[in-house]
Amino acid sequence: MTLPFWTRGDLNAFFGLGINMLVNVLVLAGLCIGVVNIAPDDVYGIILPALGIELLVGNIFYFYLARRLAMKEKRADVTALPYGPSVPHMFIVTLVIMLPTYLATQDAVAAWTAGLAWAFIIGCIILIGAFVGPTIRHLTPRAAMLGTLAGISLAFISMRPGAQMWGALWIALPVFMIIIAGFIAGVRLPGNFPIGLAALLVGCAIGWIGGYMEPAAVTDSVEAIAIGIPSLNVDLLFDGLEGISPLLATAIPLGIYNFTEAMSNVESAAAAGDNYNLRHVLLADGTGAVVGAALGSPFPPAVYIGHPGWKAAGGRISYSLASGVLIFALCAFGLFPLLAALLPIPAIVPILLFIGLVIGSQAFVAVPKAHYAAVVLAAIPSLAQWGSGMVHDALLAAGTSVQEVGVDALAAGGVLYGGLATIGAGSVLVGMILGTIAVFVIDRRFIHAAAACGVGGVLTLVGLIHSEEVHVFSNPRIALGYGLAGLVCLAYSLLKLPPREPDITDPMDMEVAAEQNRFVREEERVAVPA
Repeated sequence: MTLPFWTRGDLNAFFGLGINMLVNVLVLAGLCIGVVNIAPDDVYGIILPALGIELLVGNIFYFYLARRLAMKEKRADVTALPYGPSVPHMFIVTLVIMLPTYLATQDAVAAWTAGLAWAFIIGCIILIGAFVGPTIRHLTPRAAMLGTLAGISLAFISMRPGAQMWGALWIALPVFMIIIAGFIAGVRLPGNFPIGLAALLVGCAIGWIGGYMEPAAVTDSVEAIAIGIPSLNVDLLFDGLEGISPLLATAIPLGIYNFTEAMSNVESAAAAGDNYNLRHVLLADGTGAVVGAALGSPFPPAVYIGHPGWKAAGGRISYSLASGVLIFALCAFGLFPLLAALLPIPAIVPILLFIGLVIGSQAFVAVPKAHYAAVVLAAIPSLAQWGSGMVHDALLAAGTSVQEVGVDALAAGGVLYGGLATIGAGSVLVGMILGTIAVFVIDRRFIHAAAACGVGGVLTLVGLIHSEEVHVFSNPRIALGYGLAGLVCLAYSLLKLPPREPDITDPMDMEVAAEQNRFVREEERVAVPA
């Protein structure tokens, strides 16, 4: 079989994914410089080259997997998995890990090293997930996982780009309309012109014609162009690992989320006809995060959501590799300062808001209607973490702190910081636990709900959730709340109520019920000796 390395469909998918990755790298570079105050030389000379090499190697690997699958199955329509810097993680590591560290220490390097340690932990957990992930995925309801992801998308992906867009809406809103029309409404441009490229060109034209951009910045950025060669920065990583304990409350649940998300994306690709080995994907993602942290990048990579979309756009085995090569070249040749000077921020952040909307809405598309309440409940901890973070950072910017003002004084003014901070600590894992409890209660699987309450209580006692640091016997009263809730569920189980019947008018309800039945049959088969 002769397999083409490049197709016209690859070109269309390349512009979509490539511009998406380009926007993500521009944004994370801006977050490092503008939010954490890391020196531009370090961002463009160390962080981006490290990110570039991990994306290049990862995309080569996924190109290899796609080509091997195509040759094995003798198909020319195999689509590679899309791979790039994880969008939720780049906002969380910046706003939840690096920014608080910087505000507390006024040391950008200390914030950077904390981010490196956090990314390293994420990578290690994903590597472990390669062996235990499938079991966790079977035990965690889809609504709990996707609801948690929806909360992250709303709080940490959508809110900041939205605020940036409304600061120059005359540039951002036309761009956003092109993106919505093309990627959601499915409206094709004449000549099948790439949607992402069209949106970027229109935004740039409006920004430059309208005087939003500064030509002098372009000259300065040209002078700043320099070759960036990836290098080992293990000393920075070790510095960050010395203060590892406070990072575990977010790193562990986010690592778990990472490999559960990867599992969902691999399943999504399988539904589109491309069956990839889950363990290979998780090992690649985890290795990328670990190696990236050792090279100096605090931004873990991940397989992106959206494989079926790129397949529908005509992407085959090479579009993602071409995107990885492009980003590596831009990082290695130090061209991102020039791009930042050429591209108006309001012209590029609408794609991030679009990504947030897609991820958030997916939670309601891919779960039964009966579980919608569980989706919303699972999203609340991330929203609470975002809200408490805004209060915390605003007080620090004003020259004071939560400790100086006092939680009681804030509550008297209507700012319930204490409750928000408690709900939001370890928000990803909290969302998964609460969503799981809600699904099991809704489905009248009260024994399972009681077990989930027990897990929540144990995680609270060791400080993985509802606590700023991981330590034993943390927040015993909150753990007691989970314990008493478990007793309530056990009491309901004594009523011997039948489980909720799937709604035959809801296709997703029938699909989830079928998955549960398959898992039960597999467990019974394993339990009975041959």
